[in-house]
Parts: sequence; C-alpha cells; structure tokens
Amino acid sequence: MMALRAHTRGGPEVLAYESAPRPTVGDGEVLVVVHAAGITFDELAWPETWVSGGVERTPVIPSHEFSGVVAEVGDGAAGLSVGDEVYGLVPFDRDGAAAEYVSVPATSVGARPRTVSHVVAAAAVLPALTAWQALVDQAALQPGRRVLVHGGAGGVGAFVIQLAVALGASVTCTVHAADVEYVLALGAERVINTDEESLDAETGVFDIVIDAVGRETPEALFAALRRGGRLITLQEPPSQELADEYGVTALFFIVTAERDGLARVADMIDAGALKVGVAATFPLADGRAAYESGAFRRSRPGKTVLVVRD
Repeated sequence: MMALRAHTRGGPEVLAYESAPRPTVGDGEVLVVVHAAGITFDELAWPETWVSGGVERTPVIPSHEFSGVVAEVGDGAAGLSVGDEVYGLVPFDRDGAAAEYVSVPATSVGARPRTVSHVVAAAAVLPALTAWQALVDQAALQPGRRVLVHGGAGGVGAFVIQLAVALGASVTCTVHAADVEYVLALGAERVINTDEESLDAETGVFDIVIDAVGRETPEALFAALRRGGRLITLQEPPSQELADEYGVTALFFIVTAERDGLARVADMIDAGALKVGVAATFPLADGRAAYESGAFRRSRPGKTVLVVRD
C-alpha cells in the first residue's frame, strides 16, 4: 500500500509518501480501507508516536482519526462486518491512518455518521470524542450548569460548546476578536474577547471550566470556578496546589476510543446537532505539506484532513 511514513524522529520534514507493508489483522481487530484521515499537528511531538512499551517503533505512520470501509474482520471482532462504513480512532502508540489501509482494535471503531462525507466524519473523531469525554465522563455535566470554555474556537473547543449546549448547559467561552461571531453561531451565550477583556473579572461563577488552549492553565481559570467546581485540562495535568487553594477539582485526561461515544457523536451529527469544521484537505501524497500547514494561521476553523480515496 501507499502511506505517509517517518523513519526518524522529527517534524513534517521527516515524512515521506512511499510504499509500505499492508497491515495484518490480529484477534479483535479490523482492517479498514481508509477514505479520509484527520491529522493533529502536535502528534509528531508526542512520545507515543515514536515509542511503544519503551521500544522505538520507526518507521511510523501518523494520523489517528479515520473514516473508511471494513475490509477484513479478525477473530473476536464482534459487531462489525466486511463492507461496513466506519470511523474511529487508532490508539496513539500504533501506526495510524495516513495510509491506504489501517488495522485497528474493533472496540475503537463505530458506524460512521451517514449524512456527511468521509472527510467530515474523519474530522469529527478526535475533537468530538475529547469534548464528549471531558464534559460527560470527567466533568459529569448536568443540565443548567454554567460552563466556561477557554479556547472556544479551537478544534476541541468548538465541540465542547456545541455538546454543552445540547446537554442543557449555559456556555461562556474565550476567543480572539476574529472568532466571536463563529462561537456565537455554535451556541455560546456569552463571549469573552481576550483581545479586549480580561478573564480576571470572572471569579467564582462557573460550575465547569474546560481548558482547550494550551499547556499552562492560567490561574484565572481556577478563580473563575465556584468552590466545588471542576476544571478539566486537555494538554497537561493542572496544578493541584492551585486546585486546593481555590477549593476545586482539577483533572487531566487523555481521550480514548470507545464505540458508545462514537455512536453518540455520529447520532448527533446525523441529527444536525453538531457542526463539523474542516479547515483544509490534502491528498495523501501531499501529506507532508498538510503537516507543514500547521505552522501557518488557518483562514477557517476545523481539522485538516488527508483525502486517501474519493
């Protein structure tokens, strides 16, 4: 098969479009003919991309979000059949979906949303699952709660807004001035324009805060929570010292693929409850350029997706 691979650690410059062995299918796995693969620009910096179980695993194939068609079903892979149209998330320490085929645990795959293209389905996987697990599994969101989304215009942030609204929450989010209208259209009730306003004015008013921005969670996000509230971070574990100081619960988690969550996301997309942004598409052969594009500001919100098959 043809694939995007890296033989040494590095950034986009080490990626090459080349022939690679077609993956085999183990027990509990399925082989998927990839139609589209979503990329995460930071994944080339993740330790899991290069090491599994303490062992270097180059050459590697990046991209962990995919949409495609089941080509082969391994022993014990219940609930899936050859020809099923699926989407899912490849575990981060395995070869990914920037290839014509990908082998993935059957538990990491679900029926794809049918009202959208493979490209749109692939773009939804990681950010939508992350948003769902942050709000439902980690924050235990209930209707009527007040939620602050730090970075509402980002890939995950946009889904957090939509899901929180769909689950009955009142949503405030932080964005730059250029993105105010975008997040209002997603359902945010209030927007903090960080180019003109400070977070410091918001103290003790939110039940849940989702930090969808970066690695260092500002102290103002802890202060924005009522005592007993929950702060969920997506990049790095938060300061437990600050959590204790402000009397809040602060949690960090890494998203995992699970069929129930994929099914719920697909149902919401098909019902029109979730809008999925696609910032740009590239053919698989131009995968290196797709990863290089992460260094430039995008004119549209959403994921960058590799088109493997039309």
